[in-house]
Amino acid sequence: MIIYGKQLFLHILDKHPKKIEEIYLAKECDKALFSRIARVGVKILRIDNQKAQALAHGGNHQGFLAKVSEFKFADVSELKKLNFIALLWGVSDVGNIGAIVRSAYALGCEGIVLVAKNVNVEGVLRTSSGAAYELPIAVFDDGLSLINELKQVGFGIYATAKGGKSVSEIKLKDKIALLMGSEGEGLPNKATQKADECIGIRLKNDFDSLNVSVAFAIICDRIINE
Repeated sequence: MIIYGKQLFLHILDKHPKKIEEIYLAKECDKALFSRIARVGVKILRIDNQKAQALAHGGNHQGFLAKVSEFKFADVSELKKLNFIALLWGVSDVGNIGAIVRSAYALGCEGIVLVAKNVNVEGVLRTSSGAAYELPIAVFDDGLSLINELKQVGFGIYATAKGGKSVSEIKLKDKIALLMGSEGEGLPNKATQKADECIGIRLKNDFDSLNVSVAFAIICDRIINE
């Protein structure tokens, strides 16, 4: 698998060097940075911009690319052992998923389940700036069954919805599953009906909605600091 972009490249270089199999540099870098790169001990290839663009499929590689071992999703059974996870139901925009993963890792959400059939792994890794390597992420296509399974092991299911209660108004269970819907359609009614509570954000001004990644960060922070 090819990753690219300076921030993701450096994150893997510093945190997960054993995942790197080959390095491609399409620009000059200073001696200190090159020494960091060389310490990984894998083959370093100098390539031109045309080759870099091809490897990055036209993406903004910033001159730093690498071949890395395939990303491994976690099994849902691993996430059932945690105390605070998020279920992203049909969220398809990799920018939003990446931003949510960054916020989850930074704020203390312990794991994420992508309720979807297919996931653009490379896009999520890139937009998460490498944070996707730092917490377990699972993919599960049957969200309703998953909710039932989580309830059986003691999770409270908290669905986000317009007009939902503030986090401060409810008593959260010790094990929390935060359910977020897709950008366009939100959560299906069947999922919302299975939730223990619907929670939301009280807005000062009348506005349609917040971006799903922004809403996640706000609610996640409130749950952690409740």
